[in-house]
Amino acid sequence: MSAHTPARRYLVTGGRGFIGRHLLARLVAEGAEVHATTRSTAPPADPGVRWWRVDLADAAATEELVTRLRPDVVVHLAARADGTRRLDAVVPILTDTLLSTVSILAAAARLPQCKVVLAGSVEDGGHQPDVHSPYAASKAAAATYATLFQGLWQLDVTVLRLAMVYGPHDPNEHRLIPSVVAAFREGRRPAVSSGTRRIDWVYVDDVVDAFLAAADGACGVFDVGSGTLVSIRDTVRLVAAAVGTAITPRFGAAGDRPLERELRADPEPARADLGWQPRVSLAEGIARTVAAHPAPLLAAAG
Repeated sequence: MSAHTPARRYLVTGGRGFIGRHLLARLVAEGAEVHATTRSTAPPADPGVRWWRVDLADAAATEELVTRLRPDVVVHLAARADGTRRLDAVVPILTDTLLSTVSILAAAARLPQCKVVLAGSVEDGGHQPDVHSPYAASKAAAATYATLFQGLWQLDVTVLRLAMVYGPHDPNEHRLIPSVVAAFREGRRPAVSSGTRRIDWVYVDDVVDAFLAAADGACGVFDVGSGTLVSIRDTVRLVAAAVGTAITPRFGAAGDRPLERELRADPEPARADLGWQPRVSLAEGIARTVAAHPAPLLAAAG
């Protein structure tokens, strides 16, 4: 259970994503009234969650839904979380990440009392303008709009700049930890990058705690991460130890992405102003992730 009491009514966008699934489960368990959005024609049947079909880039449709529900808290997770550098990804990421955020902010600002918590990213560079991907640029612009809405229209808004989130049931099998876990569990040698880049990892349950803390906490922009950088090589070794395998990864088999930076979160402001700090170590979080991974299917006898 969280130390924070959920508000009576939550609206969670991006509820079908990795963080969204964990957040919805926690909110339902803690007795909140939970609504979530999807663009799917077949919303999931989650006990305790009322699903609404809406394209959040459509400002009018978003305003209609928010006005109808009048949530106490909007947690905006919906985005196109894609680290690609392709030119043809710029407009789709702009639409799904920035325009959806502005639609949410504009709709919430019309309510007399509504707290908005946005999922940002340490990739947005903070006050540094040198972002290196369309996703990071959209997240940086979204944080700027959040400041605008807070200052000009007194919207109660908090931006959580997330470090690299990991944990059980990540549906994106291309991310480092789930891909390496799957390879080791299936007896394959995972193909990874050179392994030299260091990453600030944060466990998904700690991230959910941060969103709940922000829901009834201070406004502002806060980093959510461990504050510690761990190399990809060391991370993969921790996964191997948790799986209990001697399989050797193929370091260098996958290329390093251009313009990648080492991004360390500063969790101290969140600790001081939100009462939040990470509690799950990387070794423990990886062990939990491995334990929750489904066992590989055994090949049928020939």
